[in-house]
Amino acid sequence: MPPTRIAVIGAGLIGRKHLAILKDDPAFEVTGIADPSPQAEPYARENGFALFSDTEALLDKAKPDGVVIANPNVLHRETALACIARKTPAIVEKPVADTLSDALAIVRAAQAAKVPMLTGHHRRHNPIMQAARDFIAGGALGKLAAVNGTWLHRKPDDYFNVTWRREAGGGPILINAIHDIDCLRMVVGEIETVQATAAGNMRGFPVEDTAAAVLTFANGALGTFIVSDAVASPWNWEATSRESAITPSEIENCFTVAGTKGSLAIPQLQYWSYDKPDGGWADPLTRRTLPVRHADPYPRQLHHFTRVIRGEEAPIIDVAEGTRTLAATLAIVESANSGSVIRIADMLRE
Repeated sequence: MPPTRIAVIGAGLIGRKHLAILKDDPAFEVTGIADPSPQAEPYARENGFALFSDTEALLDKAKPDGVVIANPNVLHRETALACIARKTPAIVEKPVADTLSDALAIVRAAQAAKVPMLTGHHRRHNPIMQAARDFIAGGALGKLAAVNGTWLHRKPDDYFNVTWRREAGGGPILINAIHDIDCLRMVVGEIETVQATAAGNMRGFPVEDTAAAVLTFANGALGTFIVSDAVASPWNWEATSRESAITPSEIENCFTVAGTKGSLAIPQLQYWSYDKPDGGWADPLTRRTLPVRHADPYPRQLHHFTRVIRGEEAPIIDVAEGTRTLAATLAIVESANSGSVIRIADMLRE
């Protein structure tokens, strides 16, 4: 088959990650990048990419088969709508938008035009998460009762030299926890309510550095999630999953899902259960490790995108699903600010 012609809008860190994969894989052809920043011109020249100063010029002249939208969150709505108007499928990097109203506008437009629009929650393409999802869905844990998630890490001091990272919206809830909330939704199910608290005591910035949430799931399970970017800890996805290029790997876990028949620790995929069907606390537990092969989820995501463009597969995570993850994450912020229990369904009503 001829290579899939992909354009990338936004040549920042995540845009360049996609571009590096696209450039080196003969299954793809980079038709161009759109980015008005001064840094984009030398980058495009060095890599032989056609550079466009705006999105519409790229879409109209390059006419890509698909687009990766990796520009600032505030521009996601207008960029996604421009793609939809031209019937061009896209991956919208997380979060889908910076507000739920913008995210829902993208969802409505995509559904009305019948244009595939995916959300760039790349962990959905990680074999570890897919194996955990399938194992739990198969009933091995029984009825799910309790769930725990952590993202406990320490960002270096110079990370905060960028002003917006010290301000509301630049904290670990929206930047980091959104990935973990999506993981919990993927393996456990829909989140119905959130009650949370947050603090910025470690650094004293206006933005939070730590937050804790209690989650209720539609299947009856109860969960807790805690996030902090100010602590020395191995209990985060980057350290435990072998996915990060900069965080050293540790043999630890950041998610635990517990049910009436057994429990699963993720990402090491350690399955604990009694040998006796009616086992209780006086009986020994057996630990088994589920088999899984490690693979970079980003190329897997792009190859899936190609199959979606060709009509061979439905999106693994579309913008509607990405919007529900955004709502559950924003609910942590809203609850922490108000002190109230937040229902996700109420947030998704317009």
